[in-house]
Amino acid sequence: MTATGTVRVMPVEEIVARGGGNVPYLAPPARGTVFAERGMRLRQLAASHAMGDFLRFMADVSLAQQELLNRHPEVPLPDAQALDDAARCGVPPLSATDWPRDAAWRQVLRDLVTKVRVAAPEAARPVIDRLLQWDDVQLERQADGLLHGVMHGLDLATAPLVAAALQVHWTHLVISTQERHQGGGSAFGRLDDHGRCPCCGSRPTASVVRPAGDAPGQRYLHCSLCSMQWHMVRARCTHCGATGHIAYESLEAADAPGDEPPRLAAVQAETCDDCGHYLKIVHTERDPFAEPVADDLATLTLDLLVCEAGRQRYGVNLMLLYGEPEPPGDSPPTPGGH
Repeated sequence: MTATGTVRVMPVEEIVARGGGNVPYLAPPARGTVFAERGMRLRQLAASHAMGDFLRFMADVSLAQQELLNRHPEVPLPDAQALDDAARCGVPPLSATDWPRDAAWRQVLRDLVTKVRVAAPEAARPVIDRLLQWDDVQLERQADGLLHGVMHGLDLATAPLVAAALQVHWTHLVISTQERHQGGGSAFGRLDDHGRCPCCGSRPTASVVRPAGDAPGQRYLHCSLCSMQWHMVRARCTHCGATGHIAYESLEAADAPGDEPPRLAAVQAETCDDCGHYLKIVHTERDPFAEPVADDLATLTLDLLVCEAGRQRYGVNLMLLYGEPEPPGDSPPTPGGH
């Protein structure tokens, strides 16, 4: 019996995108800086922003996340066979909905909220105190709702803090799995659904154009949970994969000094007429300090404007959830919803 396999035919635009050389598929998070860079960007954005207090608080959360990631305890990881099986089947080996959560994430949460409570806005302290009073069962129920994308029964006020602990935990899982991978190259394969994270299966928060390194000008999707970035060709809808009716919307860009032309907006909404969805794209070649999660939070007005035009957001930002409770389903949420 001869072995058979699936042959994947690349579309024309992907062949063109790869024509300049091999584009790395994954851009893993850096353990020492992933949340610290987000925190610094949030503080920068907060300086002249209408949501300044919220952005500064989320900056404190991000810096606490970095500290807790740096000292995250060892937890069980997928072995080589599990990684091979996942790659062969085109599924994420650290699925947000299926991977057994170690109890360590709950300690991360309690340490995180205890740390940020000291400098938290007065209005946030009752929310933090309520969370600290919850037992393990209540915390796990909230985590289940977040990771399964179910708004029903979710405490929206505490959800960003619960999500912050889950982000630390899953980022640690992904980094540690890659560090312990013995086969060389990446520990993670590709998914059949190109709009889902190949490590944990979560939706992206936004996409980001990388200006330098091994993939200048290439677009990567940024995972809302584990911070992994994975390559996806530009001008392709992250929801349906269509390429024919893509457009870009943005808030008015800041004027440039002197006689220079107006600056192009660093954050745009990439919209698709075929499916009616959108995802923000962050151009770090236009602003080298831009960071997908931070700049997504700071451009909430863009979400509101695009949604008023009838678009539905594909991505999710776990730092800001809102909306009406809804039953489980496969339909993407309203902006900020999961």
